[in-house]
Amino acid sequence: MKLHINRITTLNTHGEHSTLLETMEVNGIRAEYHCRDGHCGACRCTLISGEVEYNQSPLAFLNEGEILPCSCRAKTDVYIENVKFEVVKIQA
Repeated sequence: MKLHINRITTLNTHGEHSTLLETMEVNGIRAEYHCRDGHCGACRCTLISGEVEYNQSPLAFLNEGEILPCSCRAKTDVYIENVKFEVVKIQA
């Protein structure tokens, strides 16, 4: 499956149990977040298309069409926008 971010980059998802945040990290993208379980909402972004599922129900408030990459994983190809991130060098 593919993860499309901000119409800028496309990544292959990283394992069926990996969250979208983990997929970004493995590919050298440091997305803004403060937790990894959906409590704070700092990673909140807009789901344009695709389907995700949560490891557990998030506690952070979400508007319609928003997701939390820190605690969900892709079920299909996913297009997300409004992701705040920077590209970092991947350590070998």
